[in-house]
Parts: sequence; C-alpha cells; structure tokens
Amino acid sequence: MDKMQISTETERKYDVPADFVLPDLPGAADGATHDLDATYFDTTDLRLARHQRTLRRRTGGDDAGWHLKTPGDGSSRTEHRMPLDGEDVPDDLLTEVRAIVRDTPVRPVARLRTHRLETPVRDAKGRIRALIAQDTVTAETDDGTQTWQEVEVELTERGDSKLLDEMERLLLAAGASPAEGPSKLARALAARLAATSPRKRPKIKPVLAYVREQRDAILEHDPGVRHGDAEAVHKMRVGTRRLRSTLKTFKRSFPPDAVEFLKAELKWLAGSLGEVRDGQVLEHKLLAAVRDAGDEFAPVADQIRDHLEAKVTAGTAQLADDLNGERYFRLLDAIDELIAGWDGGESKPLRRVRKALDKADRLLDEATLAGADEPLHEARKSYKQARYAVEVFAPEAGKPGKQLVKRLTDLQDVLGTHQDSVVAQEILRSVGDGFPHGVLWERQAQIGRDTLGELPLATRASRKRELRSWLG
Repeated sequence: MDKMQISTETERKYDVPADFVLPDLPGAADGATHDLDATYFDTTDLRLARHQRTLRRRTGGDDAGWHLKTPGDGSSRTEHRMPLDGEDVPDDLLTEVRAIVRDTPVRPVARLRTHRLETPVRDAKGRIRALIAQDTVTAETDDGTQTWQEVEVELTERGDSKLLDEMERLLLAAGASPAEGPSKLARALAARLAATSPRKRPKIKPVLAYVREQRDAILEHDPGVRHGDAEAVHKMRVGTRRLRSTLKTFKRSFPPDAVEFLKAELKWLAGSLGEVRDGQVLEHKLLAAVRDAGDEFAPVADQIRDHLEAKVTAGTAQLADDLNGERYFRLLDAIDELIAGWDGGESKPLRRVRKALDKADRLLDEATLAGADEPLHEARKSYKQARYAVEVFAPEAGKPGKQLVKRLTDLQDVLGTHQDSVVAQEILRSVGDGFPHGVLWERQAQIGRDTLGELPLATRASRKRELRSWLG
C-alpha cells in the first residue's frame, strides 16, 4: 500500500474529426509529444468496464505505471497509481476491485497505443491550470483494430470548472463534440459492451431501485473495509442490513428460494461486519463514559479496552478471511442474479410497508407493557425493518415520507441507546465484579432508564396520522 498513489482527476473528453486543429486557447503554451502504450485488464465478461472501472499497465509519458480509475463525483474520477513492477496486476490494485471481479481472473482485453500532443494552459504567473491532450488512438481488441482522434481537457489543482467551460466553448466552436463514451477503453470495447446490454431499459420500480442501491453500497465500501476503515465497515453493514430487510418485507416480490438463501447469507455477512463494528462503537462509548466517571476508574477503562480491542482484532481477521472467501463471492453473484432476473414485484407493495409498521408498533406496545429489555430490543429491530421499507417509497411521498423516515430514525435511536446500555452492562459484568464495575454498571442502567423516559414522545411523533396517511 505504501507504493500506491491516489489522486482525483477532473477532465472532459471530446470526439474530433481526423483533420481537427486545436484552436487558439488563452494561456496555451508550447506542447510536447508522447507515445503511450497501454494494456487494459478485465474479466472475460468485462465486469470492470461495466462498473466504470479501468485497469491498465501503461508505458510512455510522465505517469507510466499501473493505473486503476474508479468513479468519483461529477466529472471527476479517482486514480490509483502504482509503479511498473512486473507484468502481473498488483494485488493492491486488485484489492480495490475484488468485490467486482471476485474470484474471476483478469486478463488483457485491449491494447491502446496513443500518440499524444499535450498542451499546457498556464495562468499569468506561468502555472499550469490544465492540460489539453490531442490524441490519435489505435485500439486492438479481439474484435479487430480501430483508430480515432479525441481531445481531453484535464484540470490541475489550479484549474476550476470555469476554465473547463471556457475550453469547452472554444473546442466545440472548432468542431469538437462531447465524447459519446466515458473512456478510450469503453469506445474500444463498445461492440462487446453493447451486445450484452439490454436494448430497452424498463422503468425501474422503487423496490428494485432500492435493492440495487444496497448492492452498490456493498461494492462501493468493500475496498474501505479491506483497508480497515471503520466508516466503511459501518456503511457496508448498513447496506447489507437494508438489503436483507427489503427481501424480508417484500419477499413475495422475489423467488422464494433466492430470498431464503440471500437472507441467510446476508445475515452471515452482517454478523461478520458486526463483530468489528460493534466493538468499535462500544469501545468509543464505554471509554468515554469511564473517563467522565473520574481517574479512579482508569483500571476499568484498561480492562474494557483490552476486552473490546481483542474482539475487534479477532473480528477483523475473520472478516478479512470472509471477504476473500468463496462464500462471499457467491453471495455477491446471487445478488446480481436476483437483480438481473427480477420481474418487477407485486402490484401493491405499500401494503407491505404498512404491515411492517403495524408489526413494529404492536411489538413496541407489548414491550412497553412488559418493561423488559429483550422485547424492547425486538421492537427496535422491527422498527429498523419498517424504516427501511418506508425509505423505499419515501422519495415518491415527498415531505411526509421524508418526515416519517426522520421520526422513525429518532425512535430507533432512543431504542438503540437503551440497547447500548444493556450491552454495556453485560461487558462490565464480563470484565470484572469489583466496586468500580458496580458503580459503572449502575450508571449504564440509569442511562437505560433515562432513555426510556424519552420513548413516549418519540413514539407519538412517529405515529402522527399526517406522516402515515400516504401509506393507505
């Protein structure tokens, strides 16, 4: 990882005719020519290209090396660079796309040779604001050879969107047109990519759109989880839970066998992520509470830290094995197959949302009467499932949908704080039974009791008729 450089590139691409001449551009300086030779790698079914990733080994120019480009924000992309060490794709780059390629080998799928005239655009002080690349490209793939010209405008850190707009205006006036494809590789592989893409894209229904979002969240945060990023662990776990919950709520929309398999496997994945995430969250909360209690409780803090860090360390090691295992890859395959083969689902899915909310309301009412921790925990899980179901249709419902999600989140947070106090008490019991442990245990118990005092207000706010009327 210490050899990898990560940067953000912002550029726009243009198709140009063979006789295109670069117009006079304000600040343009003398250009330099480069001959670039790039071999692109992908799976046989072009999974990287379909997910807007490009992986290449390139010689020539100022940035020769291994490059992996992944989607960024807007017109930006994230580029991972590594030096030219060997002919095999570096493991560190494969880690970034492991959830996409899984255990399928990557191989060369295209060779692009580019003759480039690179023109810098400078400011009044001579600093480079953008690089204009006029490229003549020869692409070799299994389908044959193609040649074309194109122009790229890439900003440096001193450039901005106004400069991009100015360059675009001048280039379009000179005969350029916005590029039809996102990259040179996409153009080279256009025939193969088009052959397996649906000719007519049906309108995506809300449940399917939500399922896709959670699948994409798992893929997006997979690299961060592999690098030990706590926030990535959290977000991947949330995506996993949302997906599993959606399959439970709208189970009649999917093939029964697929639902049962995926529910079980998603529960396994969420559990593996939870072994890391729960320890991280509890360590932060419990240690903060112990610090607030005073210096005399420092020995207990050490016990808690050792206990939870051991849990996180063991969980991290197991999670790393899980994410590189066949079980995880087959789970991702099954999610893809479900999405690809989905027929649109049942005709009145809002009834499922209402049913999920009614069940959560009932469980909470029963738990409140019982006054016991376990029923409250079950009610919390039920509200989480109901909130995820509401999220599917909240955008269509407008303000009431958005407000209902917020109120359910508030209610879930109250129940979650109570559950955290219960778990904290269990940890305190497990690390010791001395007087300081008893004092801290009682404080956690009091937090739980105080939190329940907030429950009636949060419950009423979530059950307002005007927030739920759109559900029918």
